[in-house]
Amino acid sequence: MPHSYRVILIGGSAGSMPVLEEILKQWPAHFPIPLVIVLHRLKNVPSELVAILSSYRKLLEPEDKEALLPGHIYLAPQNYHLLIESDVTFSLDYSEPVNFSRPSIDQTFSSAAAVFGEGALGILLSGASKDGTEGLCDIVAAGGTGIVQEPDSALFRFMPASALDSCNGILSMSVTSIIDLIKKISVAYKS
Repeated sequence: MPHSYRVILIGGSAGSMPVLEEILKQWPAHFPIPLVIVLHRLKNVPSELVAILSSYRKLLEPEDKEALLPGHIYLAPQNYHLLIESDVTFSLDYSEPVNFSRPSIDQTFSSAAAVFGEGALGILLSGASKDGTEGLCDIVAAGGTGIVQEPDSALFRFMPASALDSCNGILSMSVTSIIDLIKKISVAYKS
């Protein structure tokens, strides 16, 4: 199963930063699969998020029509929906917020499900909205893997609990188990 992943996506909102930082601290060096991160960010406030997260791993905010490349880590730009197109490039979209959010986790996860199908692994962390629920369900429906941070371990449980309650086949995992899974995927690709 680990050999089939072609993209890993992580979505989060309120309370997700400490978990994301822990994941990135332990992210395997030379990991061959692209990682796409979508975090809710304040639209009119300058953000140091790229600098903070880049202290753990090199991180890029993709440009419109930029190719999604193996081994790269991408962060959805502030105030844009980040979509993955069928030619495996990014598309930046400035349409209305979805679930009060732009970038919307749902938009990114759903577009990845359409492009990668069973090759998508979506992970939803702490948050106080239902954004990400539909997208994670789309990943699972397309044959991919959907994981949520255990709601009871999340600072804000609503986001992972919403996804867990909304469709079958989503796994609930501790942060340690999520990190262990990523390490196993990395080892499987090296073998």
